[in-house]
Amino acid sequence: MRVGQNPAKYLKEVSKPARVTVAVLNYIPFLSGFYADMLDVLKTCLNAIRENTDVPFDLLVFDNASCEEVRQYLMDEHQAGRIQMLMLSEKNLGKGGAWNAILGGAPGEIIAYTDNDCLFYKGWLSRSLELLETYPKVGMVTARPFRTNPDFYSSTLAWGKNNPEVDLQEGHFIPFETFREFDLSLGQSEEEIRQHYDSTQDVHLTYKGVQAVAGASHWQFTARKDVIAQFLPFSMDRPMGQVKQLDQRMNEAGYLRLMPTEALAMNMSNTLRNLPGVSAQTEKEPKSGNYALLDFPPVKKALLAAYDAIFRWYYDR
Repeated sequence: MRVGQNPAKYLKEVSKPARVTVAVLNYIPFLSGFYADMLDVLKTCLNAIRENTDVPFDLLVFDNASCEEVRQYLMDEHQAGRIQMLMLSEKNLGKGGAWNAILGGAPGEIIAYTDNDCLFYKGWLSRSLELLETYPKVGMVTARPFRTNPDFYSSTLAWGKNNPEVDLQEGHFIPFETFREFDLSLGQSEEEIRQHYDSTQDVHLTYKGVQAVAGASHWQFTARKDVIAQFLPFSMDRPMGQVKQLDQRMNEAGYLRLMPTEALAMNMSNTLRNLPGVSAQTEKEPKSGNYALLDFPPVKKALLAAYDAIFRWYYDR
């Protein structure tokens, strides 16, 4: 038998979510090795979102079974009102499982998704929304120009070539320093970066006076929730390595995939030392002794392979 009346019956209104949900996927299983600096990277990511997002939004963080220190930090941020929605998973669901929860459960009409290592600059969201809302049938917008696999933006290229309202040009439109900065964050060498830049090109679009670069990526994107819903659920049997299916399936469905012409986001990877200026002094110091040996390609490859195997034994289950 019920005792009394539920006080919720007397509420006159409930809070409405913001039109945009900025969603962050986080996974930091421990704070050593590869992940030694990742809590600082996560904090930098979240602070940049709060400081540089120029459109009203709710912040959602999905934590994919991180260590206790990281979960406690996120709970403290939520308790302080700096994270509006916090989802904590007991088990690592992989990126596919996390995407199903995030992209299916975010309350906003528009979802601005990011991995936990993205640094945003002022105007990133408004510029992303400009592309999303100006161009027709846009699937996703990534807030930084870089060169992606042309196979994944073939629908964008075909649309641009067949639409008389579009000024489409192919060539080198991304400045080399902008290109280099991003590829360095992926661990590529100077020689690899120069070769990549010289052997590929950009597709530059202008539609209704708004410029864009063809391409986008799963690591950070802004999309309409009803568009993303067409591709749910994602079925991935590994924690990582299968995420490009979103890029592929969206392209095959005929959706445009776009990037702004200016760099409004940056991949920090697993350390703040990758940010411009932060490690300039230490990078000038020559490496010697064991450090030079560790950078010797055969040694580096073997040690990283061993590290990867050990990590999978413990955490890829």
